[in-house]
Amino acid sequence: MIDWPRVTELREEVGAEDFEEVVEIFLEEVEEVIGKLQDSDRSQLEQNLHFLKGSALNLGFADFSDMCLDGERKSAQGDAENVDVSAIIASFHDSKAVFLAGLQERF
Repeated sequence: MIDWPRVTELREEVGAEDFEEVVEIFLEEVEEVIGKLQDSDRSQLEQNLHFLKGSALNLGFADFSDMCLDGERKSAQGDAENVDVSAIIASFHDSKAVFLAGLQERF
């Protein structure tokens, strides 16, 4: 679910002090876009999932990123109505819980 080697790499790249800020900004930005996904309007779904996919990859949310990629591809192919947005949102919340618990154990 979480790519811990990527998390460690990012923490080393930005430094331990700045890493907390990076995590905070990531979670705030993703929560904002998750809010947009909850709207029934799917006109920006592809772009929103693209943003989420990239953000998730940077912070090691591997499964969530994969789901966003799949949804992004479906949207790009004109199949946005068949993207399981609720599963994507659930994946984010599950990943976030595992990530935050793992941070306390690892760092």
